[in-house]
Amino acid sequence: MPTIDAQCELQAAAERIWELIQDFGNIEAWWPQGGPVRIARVDVEGQGPGMVRHIYNEGMPAPVSERLDSLDPPSRLWQLSIVGERPAGLLRYQATGRLQPLDAQRCTISYHGQFEVEPGREDEARQFLEGCYALMFAGLEEAARRG
Repeated sequence: MPTIDAQCELQAAAERIWELIQDFGNIEAWWPQGGPVRIARVDVEGQGPGMVRHIYNEGMPAPVSERLDSLDPPSRLWQLSIVGERPAGLLRYQATGRLQPLDAQRCTISYHGQFEVEPGREDEARQFLEGCYALMFAGLEEAARRG
């Protein structure tokens, strides 16, 4: 099964980034709206682990639905899966995120994803995921700076 890893040092306090991440249904608070993927709306089902956020992006026919599989505040670890209709040829996707403080105003965020993809679409899926990670990292850092 293919895997993908991404890591970024953020110029923001880990505590602030964690607040944004653990508010799973409120992705609009930090997703960059000026970028190539713009959120039109988000519908949320449930609360806490097991909840699903249905992200309706402008110009996309179906939502990207992400389920929060686990959330561990003491270790700042979380796991999510894309469920339902999946973009970019993805058949299955699950990622584990980790947030680690470096000092009072910097932290590192990392993602390890495992995925299955339709034959011949691995490069497309990988590029899609890498683009999403880059947008996520930039959006989280910007939102943390705004306070």
